[in-house]
Amino acid sequence: MNDTLRKILAPTLFIVGILAVWEWAVWYHQLPDYRMASPSDLIPRYIRFWDLFLIKSWETLWRTVAGLSLAVVFGTLVGMIMGFSRFAREGLYPILVGFNAIPKATVVPIVALMFVGQHDFNTILIAFIISFFPIAVSVSIGLSTLEPEYRDILRSLGASNVTIFWKIALPKTLPEFFGALKVAVTLAFIGTNLMEIVSPHGRGLGDLFDSGRINADYPLMFAVLFALAALGILLFYFVVFLERIFAGWAERSPG
Repeated sequence: MNDTLRKILAPTLFIVGILAVWEWAVWYHQLPDYRMASPSDLIPRYIRFWDLFLIKSWETLWRTVAGLSLAVVFGTLVGMIMGFSRFAREGLYPILVGFNAIPKATVVPIVALMFVGQHDFNTILIAFIISFFPIAVSVSIGLSTLEPEYRDILRSLGASNVTIFWKIALPKTLPEFFGALKVAVTLAFIGTNLMEIVSPHGRGLGDLFDSGRINADYPLMFAVLFALAALGILLFYFVVFLERIFAGWAERSPG
């Protein structure tokens, strides 16, 4: 089977299979939609609120991408500092671990109170905070495990740390970086949705989810969850596309 066709067909079959089992389970147990909505219950909601889904999805997507982009930039910079300096790594690592251990649902209301009315900024900030850690750590680990012989040779030739990073360290850390970026994508969506729900401001899919909760419209709530999942998959495969371009050499061919 063609490799590209297999990569499209395999997830499609699994998704269809899971939805079919879900639909059957709801029908078999005769569950009302206020207890468990079936996939077929969601279609009328998408038809009825299609314009809202488009608008809210875009609001969630662009703010998630903005927060993730900031996390990539600052995570890479912090990872470079930690990777090239053992002193900085030993000093910053426990701080990052400790901050990452704090439940972000507790950080959201604090940020909302600190920056009252700055809805876009708040949402982007939470998406950035929650997706920053894996990127910084992956870059740091990749640089700290760089063979010292390479550093010594390049430094003897007058190369700076920045040159070493771009010429040797960055290509070496790309597989780990993209692995962390795949994780950060899902975390960024969690951060965005948390802010939209905990601090409602009428924007994003979180607002649509909250509207369904207030009106006891459970199929709408499930429809929002499916929309979030679809956006996450879309962004995930965009990262996979970038990985193939910049780090395709690291892919192992099947044996």
